[in-house]
Amino acid sequence: MAEADILVWLGTSVAGTPLWAWSLFVTLVLGLLALDLGVFHRGQRVIGLRESLASSLFYIAAALCFCGWIWFSFGSQAGLSFLTAYVLEKSLSLDNIFVFSLIFGYFTIPATLQHRVLFWGILGVLVLRALLIAAGTALVREFSWLLTVFGILLIGAAVQMFRHDERKFSFSQTRIVDNFRRWFRVTDQLHGRAFFVRLTDDSVPSGHRWFATPLFLALLLVEFADVIFAFESVPAVLSITQEPYLVYTSNIFAILGLRAMYFAISSGIEKLQYLKHTLALILMFIGGKILYQDFGGHVEPLISLSVTLFLLIGGIVYSWWRMREAGKAGSAQQEKASSETLV
Repeated sequence: MAEADILVWLGTSVAGTPLWAWSLFVTLVLGLLALDLGVFHRGQRVIGLRESLASSLFYIAAALCFCGWIWFSFGSQAGLSFLTAYVLEKSLSLDNIFVFSLIFGYFTIPATLQHRVLFWGILGVLVLRALLIAAGTALVREFSWLLTVFGILLIGAAVQMFRHDERKFSFSQTRIVDNFRRWFRVTDQLHGRAFFVRLTDDSVPSGHRWFATPLFLALLLVEFADVIFAFESVPAVLSITQEPYLVYTSNIFAILGLRAMYFAISSGIEKLQYLKHTLALILMFIGGKILYQDFGGHVEPLISLSVTLFLLIGGIVYSWWRMREAGKAGSAQQEKASSETLV
């Protein structure tokens, strides 16, 4: 292929964006994943707090650098839309951490294997999100009234989030596990890092059968959880921009750092007791913004970005403050009880 033909091919528009931009993004993501699995986390070990925080900051820095490149290459409006969509998706993805903690606790997955599950879960997300975003953007462009439906659904999801208690394993998740066990053979115990293992079985002529392990069940539920969350986060991001490139890249960059963020805050997840309420308020704001724009109003991306950051930071600070006040009250009660005992 001649050089001119290559340039023409790279300039071909795919979903409204040149192929060279898609190629750059895919190469960058594959490089980050290879660096993660092949260099940073080659062995089977527990990821410490300092390492997870450093990894999380690294992925955030990578997303901001990519945002700067979009700003320079496609204009300030595209850059601001990417940044707003990224912050929104990053905020909503925090809800996944609660579910990941439940899944690993349900199957008693040790900390040394959790990164493996989340890494392969991310690979599945790359494909699933691409399909959902492609379908979502196509439907919104063809049927503009669907964005109004998304707004109503987001408000409904926010109300459900206020009422729903995720400290227990949900019925839908247990049904998936039960149905999988009914149709496929699953071992009762983990077998190291293996998702599938070949075990002795005298009931078959070969004398061996393949079995799935609880580690694969955990991976299955991680993928299922992401699909459920995508039905909330993708419509929310579509309210910011309907450009497939910006929607997909912001989604993937937010999810790439999700594993590192999980290990950074999973140990203190119970302390963020008001975070889910914060995410519900963010969903309610986005849903309300969609309905407001349907009535002729307009909300600038910078306002959406500012409100999202304000709610997220406010929720984290308020959770920390309430935890601190509860700790002071508990200490005061202990001191009072000790003094009464001495008397």
